[in-house]
Amino acid sequence: MARMATETRAILYGFWLSSCSWRVRAALHLKDISYVERSVDIVNKRSQLTDEYRVINPSQKVPALIIDGATIIESMAILQYLEDTRPKPSLMPRTPILRARMREICETVVSGIQPLQNVGLLGHFDSKDQYINFTKYWTERGLYTLEDLLQKSSGQFCIENQLSMADLCLVPQLYNAVTRHKLSLDKFPTISKVYETLLEEKTFSDTHPENIKQKDM
Repeated sequence: MARMATETRAILYGFWLSSCSWRVRAALHLKDISYVERSVDIVNKRSQLTDEYRVINPSQKVPALIIDGATIIESMAILQYLEDTRPKPSLMPRTPILRARMREICETVVSGIQPLQNVGLLGHFDSKDQYINFTKYWTERGLYTLEDLLQKSSGQFCIENQLSMADLCLVPQLYNAVTRHKLSLDKFPTISKVYETLLEEKTFSDTHPENIKQKDM
Protein backbone atom coordinates (compact mmCIF):
# COMPACT_ATOMS: atom_id res chain seq x y z
CA MET A 1 0.00 0.00 0.00
CA ALA A 2 2.94 2.35 0.65
CA ARG A 3 3.95 2.27 -3.01
CA MET A 4 0.58 3.70 -4.00
CA ALA A 5 1.46 7.16 -2.67
CA THR A 6 4.61 7.48 -4.79
CA GLU A 7 3.31 5.91 -8.02
CA THR A 8 2.50 8.57 -10.61
CA ARG A 9 1.21 6.20 -13.28
CA ALA A 10 -2.24 4.68 -13.25
CA ILE A 11 -2.38 1.46 -11.23
CA LEU A 12 -4.37 -1.49 -12.56
CA TYR A 13 -5.19 -4.23 -10.10
CA GLY A 14 -5.96 -7.26 -12.23
CA PHE A 15 -5.28 -10.90 -12.94
CA TRP A 16 -3.69 -12.25 -16.09
CA LEU A 17 -6.56 -14.67 -16.83
CA SER A 18 -9.38 -12.25 -15.99
CA SER A 19 -11.40 -11.18 -19.04
CA CYS A 20 -12.53 -8.04 -17.23
CA SER A 21 -8.92 -7.11 -16.50
CA TRP A 22 -8.02 -7.63 -20.15
CA ARG A 23 -10.77 -5.22 -21.24
CA VAL A 24 -9.24 -2.46 -19.14
CA ARG A 25 -5.67 -3.37 -20.01
CA ALA A 26 -6.52 -3.12 -23.71
CA ALA A 27 -8.20 0.27 -23.26
CA LEU A 28 -5.18 1.65 -21.41
CA HIS A 29 -2.94 0.40 -24.20
CA LEU A 30 -5.14 1.78 -26.98
CA LYS A 31 -5.34 5.20 -25.35
CA ASP A 32 -1.61 5.17 -24.59
CA ILE A 33 -2.13 5.69 -20.86
CA SER A 34 0.93 4.95 -18.76
CA TYR A 35 0.14 2.38 -16.08
CA VAL A 36 1.55 -0.35 -13.92
CA GLU A 37 -0.32 -3.60 -13.32
CA ARG A 38 -0.36 -5.25 -9.91
CA SER A 39 -1.41 -8.86 -9.89
CA VAL A 40 -4.27 -10.02 -7.71
CA ASP A 41 -4.37 -13.83 -7.84
CA ILE A 42 -8.09 -14.58 -7.81
CA VAL A 43 -7.69 -18.33 -8.46
CA ASN A 44 -4.94 -19.92 -6.37
CA LYS A 45 -4.06 -17.44 -3.63
CA ARG A 46 -7.53 -15.82 -3.59
CA SER A 47 -5.78 -12.53 -2.87
CA GLN A 48 -8.93 -10.57 -3.69
CA LEU A 49 -10.45 -11.73 -0.39
CA THR A 50 -7.83 -10.07 1.80
CA ASP A 51 -8.67 -7.11 4.00
CA GLU A 52 -5.93 -5.12 2.28
CA TYR A 53 -7.49 -5.55 -1.15
CA ARG A 54 -10.99 -4.90 0.15
CA VAL A 55 -9.84 -1.37 0.97
CA ILE A 56 -9.06 -0.92 -2.73
CA ASN A 57 -12.13 -2.73 -4.10
CA PRO A 58 -15.08 -3.35 -1.75
CA SER A 59 -16.51 -5.96 -4.14
CA GLN A 60 -13.26 -7.96 -3.80
CA LYS A 61 -13.05 -8.58 -7.54
CA VAL A 62 -10.80 -7.45 -10.37
CA PRO A 63 -10.19 -5.08 -11.95
CA ALA A 64 -9.74 -1.88 -10.01
CA LEU A 65 -8.02 1.15 -11.50
CA ILE A 66 -6.40 3.98 -9.58
CA ILE A 67 -6.16 7.01 -11.84
CA ASP A 68 -6.42 10.78 -11.47
CA GLY A 69 -6.44 10.40 -7.69
CA ALA A 70 -9.52 8.16 -7.72
CA THR A 71 -10.17 4.43 -7.52
CA ILE A 72 -12.68 3.06 -10.02
CA ILE A 73 -14.06 -0.48 -9.99
CA GLU A 74 -16.05 -2.51 -12.56
CA SER A 75 -14.54 -2.77 -16.02
CA MET A 76 -17.32 -1.01 -17.93
CA ALA A 77 -17.32 1.94 -15.52
CA ILE A 78 -13.56 2.16 -16.00
CA LEU A 79 -13.86 2.07 -19.79
CA GLN A 80 -16.44 4.84 -19.75
CA TYR A 81 -14.30 6.99 -17.45
CA LEU A 82 -11.30 6.59 -19.73
CA GLU A 83 -13.44 7.50 -22.73
CA ASP A 84 -14.89 10.56 -20.97
CA THR A 85 -11.54 11.86 -19.76
CA ARG A 86 -9.32 10.76 -22.64
CA PRO A 87 -11.57 10.67 -25.71
CA LYS A 88 -8.80 10.20 -28.30
CA PRO A 89 -8.68 7.66 -29.81
CA SER A 90 -12.36 7.10 -29.26
CA LEU A 91 -13.85 3.80 -28.20
CA MET A 92 -17.32 4.98 -29.21
CA PRO A 93 -18.80 4.71 -32.73
CA ARG A 94 -19.73 7.93 -34.47
CA THR A 95 -23.55 7.63 -34.69
CA PRO A 96 -26.30 6.85 -32.15
CA ILE A 97 -27.36 3.66 -33.92
CA LEU A 98 -23.82 2.34 -34.09
CA ARG A 99 -23.33 3.18 -30.42
CA ALA A 100 -26.52 1.22 -29.69
CA ARG A 101 -25.15 -1.73 -31.69
CA MET A 102 -21.93 -1.51 -29.67
CA ARG A 103 -23.86 -1.61 -26.40
CA GLU A 104 -25.88 -4.62 -27.57
CA ILE A 105 -22.65 -6.54 -28.00
CA CYS A 106 -21.18 -5.30 -24.74
CA GLU A 107 -24.28 -6.24 -22.77
CA THR A 108 -24.47 -9.68 -24.35
CA VAL A 109 -20.94 -10.36 -23.11
CA VAL A 110 -20.97 -8.48 -19.82
CA SER A 111 -24.44 -9.56 -18.67
CA GLY A 112 -25.24 -12.66 -20.70
CA ILE A 113 -21.99 -14.62 -20.78
CA GLN A 114 -19.22 -13.47 -18.45
CA PRO A 115 -21.04 -13.69 -15.08
CA LEU A 116 -22.36 -17.15 -15.97
CA GLN A 117 -18.92 -18.65 -16.56
CA ASN A 118 -17.05 -16.93 -13.76
CA VAL A 119 -14.64 -19.19 -11.89
CA GLY A 120 -16.15 -17.94 -8.63
CA LEU A 121 -19.28 -19.98 -9.38
CA LEU A 122 -17.44 -23.31 -9.17
CA GLY A 123 -17.95 -23.69 -5.43
CA HIS A 124 -21.72 -23.43 -5.82
CA PHE A 125 -21.99 -26.64 -7.87
CA ASP A 126 -21.94 -30.21 -6.58
CA SER A 127 -19.26 -31.16 -9.09
CA LYS A 128 -16.86 -29.59 -11.53
CA ASP A 129 -18.66 -31.36 -14.38
CA GLN A 130 -21.91 -29.60 -13.46
CA TYR A 131 -20.11 -26.28 -13.48
CA ILE A 132 -18.49 -26.99 -16.85
CA ASN A 133 -21.81 -28.02 -18.43
CA PHE A 134 -23.50 -24.90 -17.05
CA THR A 135 -20.82 -22.51 -18.26
CA LYS A 136 -20.55 -24.14 -21.69
CA TYR A 137 -24.31 -23.90 -22.20
CA TRP A 138 -24.51 -20.19 -21.40
CA THR A 139 -21.33 -19.35 -23.28
CA GLU A 140 -22.53 -21.11 -26.42
CA ARG A 141 -25.96 -19.53 -26.16
CA GLY A 142 -24.32 -16.12 -25.92
CA LEU A 143 -22.17 -16.88 -28.95
CA TYR A 144 -25.24 -17.57 -31.06
CA THR A 145 -26.55 -14.14 -30.07
CA LEU A 146 -23.24 -12.49 -30.88
CA GLU A 147 -23.08 -14.19 -34.26
CA ASP A 148 -26.46 -12.67 -35.19
CA LEU A 149 -25.47 -9.23 -33.88
CA LEU A 150 -22.12 -9.18 -35.66
CA GLN A 151 -23.71 -10.15 -38.96
CA LYS A 152 -25.54 -6.80 -38.75
CA SER A 153 -22.78 -4.57 -37.44
CA SER A 154 -19.33 -5.90 -38.22
CA GLY A 155 -16.80 -4.87 -40.78
CA GLN A 156 -13.18 -5.45 -39.92
CA PHE A 157 -14.13 -5.14 -36.23
CA CYS A 158 -17.35 -5.53 -34.23
CA ILE A 159 -18.71 -2.16 -35.30
CA GLU A 160 -17.68 -1.62 -38.89
CA ASN A 161 -13.98 -0.71 -39.04
CA GLN A 162 -13.47 1.15 -35.76
CA LEU A 163 -12.17 -0.39 -32.57
CA SER A 164 -14.74 0.11 -29.85
CA MET A 165 -15.75 -1.10 -26.41
CA ALA A 166 -17.49 -4.00 -28.15
CA ASP A 167 -14.13 -5.36 -29.31
CA LEU A 168 -12.69 -4.95 -25.82
CA CYS A 169 -15.52 -7.10 -24.51
CA LEU A 170 -15.51 -9.65 -27.32
CA VAL A 171 -11.86 -10.69 -27.48
CA PRO A 172 -11.32 -11.67 -23.83
CA GLN A 173 -14.60 -13.58 -23.75
CA LEU A 174 -13.78 -15.53 -26.89
CA TYR A 175 -10.34 -16.31 -25.52
CA ASN A 176 -12.03 -17.87 -22.48
CA ALA A 177 -14.49 -19.76 -24.67
CA VAL A 178 -11.75 -21.25 -26.82
CA THR A 179 -9.10 -21.94 -24.17
CA ARG A 180 -11.04 -22.65 -20.96
CA HIS A 181 -14.23 -24.15 -22.34
CA LYS A 182 -12.71 -25.70 -25.47
CA LEU A 183 -15.57 -24.38 -27.60
CA SER A 184 -15.13 -24.43 -31.36
CA LEU A 185 -15.92 -21.29 -33.31
CA ASP A 186 -16.70 -23.27 -36.46
CA LYS A 187 -20.42 -22.64 -36.00
CA PHE A 188 -19.81 -18.91 -35.69
CA PRO A 189 -18.06 -17.77 -38.90
CA THR A 190 -18.65 -14.05 -38.40
CA ILE A 191 -17.39 -14.15 -34.83
CA SER A 192 -14.40 -16.22 -35.88
CA LYS A 193 -13.40 -13.83 -38.66
CA VAL A 194 -13.63 -10.74 -36.44
CA TYR A 195 -11.82 -12.49 -33.58
CA GLU A 196 -8.90 -13.56 -35.76
CA THR A 197 -8.56 -10.02 -37.09
CA LEU A 198 -8.66 -8.49 -33.64
CA LEU A 199 -6.01 -10.81 -32.24
CA GLU A 200 -3.57 -9.34 -34.75
CA GLU A 201 -4.15 -5.82 -33.43
CA LYS A 202 -1.42 -4.57 -31.07
CA THR A 203 -4.13 -3.50 -28.64
CA PHE A 204 -4.76 -7.19 -27.99
CA SER A 205 -1.48 -8.87 -28.88
CA ASP A 206 0.51 -6.62 -26.53
CA THR A 207 -1.97 -7.10 -23.68
CA HIS A 208 -2.62 -10.82 -24.25
CA PRO A 209 -2.95 -12.88 -21.05
CA GLU A 210 0.00 -15.11 -21.93
CA ASN A 211 2.25 -12.05 -22.10
CA ILE A 212 0.94 -10.79 -18.76
CA LYS A 213 1.35 -14.23 -17.18
CA GLN A 214 5.03 -14.30 -18.14
CA LYS A 215 5.58 -10.87 -16.61
CA ASP A 216 3.97 -12.01 -13.35
CA MET A 217 6.17 -15.10 -13.07
